[in-house]
Amino acid sequence: MGMMDGKVALISGGAEGIGGTAAQRFVEEGGSVMLGDIQLEKAEAHAADLGDRAAAVELDVRDLDQWEAAVAATKEKFGKITTLFNVAGISEPGSVDEVDLDSWNRTIDINLHGTFNGCRVALPAIIDSGEDGTIVNIGSMLAMRPGAQFAAYCASKAAVTSLSKSLALHCAAEKYPVRVNTVHPGAIDTPMYQRYLAAYPGSYEEAVEVFNRNHPINRVGLATEVADAMLWLASDASSFTTANDITVDGGGSYRE
Repeated sequence: MGMMDGKVALISGGAEGIGGTAAQRFVEEGGSVMLGDIQLEKAEAHAADLGDRAAAVELDVRDLDQWEAAVAATKEKFGKITTLFNVAGISEPGSVDEVDLDSWNRTIDINLHGTFNGCRVALPAIIDSGEDGTIVNIGSMLAMRPGAQFAAYCASKAAVTSLSKSLALHCAAEKYPVRVNTVHPGAIDTPMYQRYLAAYPGSYEEAVEVFNRNHPINRVGLATEVADAMLWLASDASSFTTANDITVDGGGSYRE
């Protein structure tokens, strides 16, 4: 018997990285997943690899109509939604006085508005399932300990953290059977991380060491380590946990 038996998740950013790995783990634990991603072909290929309990749908998280369509597609395919994983996000560098304004707006739109859109649309569907449901939003260790060169990313992820708590308390006050929590990854070995390594002005080895030093245990994380925290929060094992922050960052939130 798996942790996710009978559960159905809609996952934004489900084509690869943390979202794609969370989908794999969800299916391995007996659940079903709808992979929402702007990279539809990649999401469809990943769903095909995962088997009959996985499907894909095009999802630009900035578009409320696409969220509505993704929720409808999930319910049509699997009959319900019990779980929302808001994973889709971007990270682009820039301090407050130097960040490109288009980059600022794009980051806020995807990371914050995209997460809000998902919560707004999926919440009624989760309630309609008649089962205990969960929403897991992805924050960042930079929401807990901001960095000077990532103004938009830090601001967006800090806002997601507060949004999660607000929604969790709302659900509790209204007696909705939905728990809401936030997972805060550190640097995780995903395609986004690899792009940062490639863009580093020094050598690849130097770039890896720079990222490692940001975490007291001196390495970056694996997507499976984040996914397992997400699955715990989505499982019945965390039934008394809501409005909470789970850090998966090798101690990076508290580095000196």
